[in-house]
Amino acid sequence: MNLNIKLAVIAAAVALAACGKKEEVATEQVIKIGHVGPTSGGIAHLGKDNENGAKMAIEELNAAKLMIDGKPVKFELLAEDDAADPKQGTAAATKLVDAKVNGVIGHLNSGTTIPASQIYNDAGIPQISPSATNPKYTRQGYAGAFRMVADDVHLGGTLGKYAVETLQAKKVAVIDDRTAYGQGVADEFEKGAKAAGAEVVGREFTNDKATDFNAILTTLKAKKPDVVFFGGMDAVAGPMIRQMKQLGINAKFMGGDGICSSELPKLAGDGMSDEQVYCAEAGGVEGEQKAGMDKFRADFKAKFGADVQVYAPYVYDAVHVMAKAMVNANSADPVKYLPALKAIEHKGVTGNIAFDEKGDIKNGALTLMTYKGGERTSLAVIR
Repeated sequence: MNLNIKLAVIAAAVALAACGKKEEVATEQVIKIGHVGPTSGGIAHLGKDNENGAKMAIEELNAAKLMIDGKPVKFELLAEDDAADPKQGTAAATKLVDAKVNGVIGHLNSGTTIPASQIYNDAGIPQISPSATNPKYTRQGYAGAFRMVADDVHLGGTLGKYAVETLQAKKVAVIDDRTAYGQGVADEFEKGAKAAGAEVVGREFTNDKATDFNAILTTLKAKKPDVVFFGGMDAVAGPMIRQMKQLGINAKFMGGDGICSSELPKLAGDGMSDEQVYCAEAGGVEGEQKAGMDKFRADFKAKFGADVQVYAPYVYDAVHVMAKAMVNANSADPVKYLPALKAIEHKGVTGNIAFDEKGDIKNGALTLMTYKGGERTSLAVIR
């Protein structure tokens, strides 16, 4: 064989191999999962916590080498920052729709989740929020809207009842940050406390970026509440707790899952005393399921060098639930896997996951918590 023929044979073999590789790559299906949370601003620690939960799940799915419709799949995370701002949230949603994501996990806040949900619905893209608790989200009639946790009716009402029946509060004061989440959970707390027999001696409001609460706290101090409830997030609750101490307000402080983070003791500084703060995390495991959650928390800390704040396990489970629905439907096409998502049954680190006809989690749990020695302590899991 002369040199020219040898070179031609080698070139043909290389070309054939290259074609084979291209064909192999072409058969791999890329599935885009969007995630949106506030990774900048006052509650960036919560948004990053969520995003890290999504990253863990995506890495596990890719390591599992799943097949859908006879093709290997690669999951790709498209992460966006909404800064807990409704306008930025809708911009992030539009960006994900334009990127043709197969599904969305998010948003974190009700105030961003609700306006973004219309954009996803119009595009026919399923959305699972790991943490939005305002009831309106799943009551808009959107077929693709799901939530991983109990809503404000359950959460706020349970806390209102707990304030009266367990903490023996006769007079309560209520503050909210005017967001969809904060106002919603505060309204439900107020209803629950009144129904249990408490007197609401004051209702004040602030905003989700405020740091000075002396005026509203001074007004409430004169009314001598046994409990001050705040509807909002930990970045605002921390300074509020500090200022309560400075003003000599000895009331218990309560809030929903927005304040129930591992970061709250740092944000409150020396303003927080043991068993002064009570909150409820939307979700919770007990019995045999606790071992799975403990392992998740340990794995999360080993991977990211940080404790789970609140919602990362729910994001992690939401990604796995969406992927499982795709596998069950043998398709990543939203139209085809949506029925499988509606019918899903999944054992996750946050418990058994299934959705009702509205898209709400079935048999949603709440974990009542307090703080001792700067650490969260679980009091009870309530369903």
